[in-house]
Amino acid sequence: MRIDIEELRVSYAGRDVVAGVHLMAAAGEIVGLVGPNGSGKSTVLRTVYRHLRPTAGRVLLDGTDLRTLSPGRTARHVAALPQERAADFELTVHEVVAMGRTPYKRAFAGEDRTDREAVAGALAAVGMAGRGALRFSTLSGGERQRVLLARAFAQDPDVLVLDEPTNHLDVRHQVELLALLRDRARTTVISLHDLNAAASLCDRLHVLHAGRLVASGPPRAVLTPELLAEVFGVRAAVTEHPLTGDPLIAFDHRWAPDRPPARDRS
Repeated sequence: MRIDIEELRVSYAGRDVVAGVHLMAAAGEIVGLVGPNGSGKSTVLRTVYRHLRPTAGRVLLDGTDLRTLSPGRTARHVAALPQERAADFELTVHEVVAMGRTPYKRAFAGEDRTDREAVAGALAAVGMAGRGALRFSTLSGGERQRVLLARAFAQDPDVLVLDEPTNHLDVRHQVELLALLRDRARTTVISLHDLNAAASLCDRLHVLHAGRLVASGPPRAVLTPELLAEVFGVRAAVTEHPLTGDPLIAFDHRWAPDRPPARDRS
């Protein structure tokens, strides 16, 4: 399914935190939102999974305004992994993931075979197979992240909305997650701080700065040294990844805009 965000504006206390954002994700496309902290990425995503009502503009799912759909119907199409999550669930891992099946169940209905298979498949996909009996509250931060992602997968949505899903994951599980998202072939709108991960994963990037959309396009066209300097305030070279051919950003960690040049020690 296709997502269109049209002239989105979100205001808090009379101040626009997102202003006039217009972007889209085609069916099956992985679209990334990147930008500095406070640029509006999470705010945009919250409007897509209906945690936040925009001040103006709208979000369309295959041409239908999401606000005209019931919450239950929306949940059958859109699953989210937000940044803000409950610190603890006094539930088992299986029970947390099974919450993703709620949009398909009548009130008080128990699990059926389809639900159990969906939960087992989702746990296997995130590397948590056989751990359904564990208490969610006993897991590490990275394990919790994977369980919550499994909950979104168990929901079997047409659209995934993921806000910094690689947080708390070690390098191996970050790589596995990105590969899993590519293989899922779901329309995905994702925010990432890791620009190299975004360049590798996403078909298209939308760059936000101070609540406004400042660039859109394929990663190779968007992630230029000039944009990185202007938006992120860093000096970087963009080369080609020797293994994948994706854009690879090499940051100059010795440079800062307010620091004088280093002395020549030769």
